[in-house]
Amino acid sequence: MKPPRVDPGEVEFSAVRAQGAGGQNVNKVSNAAHLRFDVRASSLPDEVKARLLAQADQRISAEGVVVIKAQDHRSLPLNREAALARLQAMVDAAAHVPRTRRATKPTFGSKQRRLEGKSIRAGIKAGRGRVGDG
Repeated sequence: MKPPRVDPGEVEFSAVRAQGAGGQNVNKVSNAAHLRFDVRASSLPDEVKARLLAQADQRISAEGVVVIKAQDHRSLPLNREAALARLQAMVDAAAHVPRTRRATKPTFGSKQRRLEGKSIRAGIKAGRGRVGDG
């Protein structure tokens, strides 16, 4: 099953000033993209929404809004693209259904090898005693 695509119409962008290097340009141009995506109000499937909100990620607020700031590039359109790609990666990860773990029992051979190793180790430790008075 293909992961659901994020609808760009449900994403809210705002331009903010970027931090870091950039000389005079960084002080006068708002090139960083600030993305806000309301998970609960989105058109994603309910199970994907639930897994997305259950993630322990500081980018997801208590109200269920994903906030991503992209400032890698020096142009606003590229930063918007980068922020949208990061959001899509989060949705893709949430769309992946983890396989359920089935409990298994140790095999007879593995039990035997474990006990054999324990008895060898016990023999080594038993031989470490004090040498008697002679």
